[in-house]
Amino acid sequence: MLTLDHYLVLSAILFFLGAVGVMVRAQIIVVLMCLELMLNAVNLAFVAFARHLGSVEGQVIVLFVMVVAAAEVAVGLAIAVAIFRQKGAVGIDDLRVMKW
Repeated sequence: MLTLDHYLVLSAILFFLGAVGVMVRAQIIVVLMCLELMLNAVNLAFVAFARHLGSVEGQVIVLFVMVVAAAEVAVGLAIAVAIFRQKGAVGIDDLRVMKW
């Protein structure tokens, strides 16, 4: 039987892997994927708590987090495409282009 602790440990592991990916990787697409992994880890924790407490508030919060994640991906990919068109490569170091 899976308990709340199992879900929270899995959520912590996924969040940690996402955080390491954000800090270590240099490609913007991989960083965006790691951010998504971190958001999904938080979603897992919210749903686990909602199920454990027998309420739906956690699931409502997950819905809002998913909307924010979709907007983050849309904006992030638009920035990546704009940088790719200008530089021919997409990397974290190429974001210096956005300086004033």
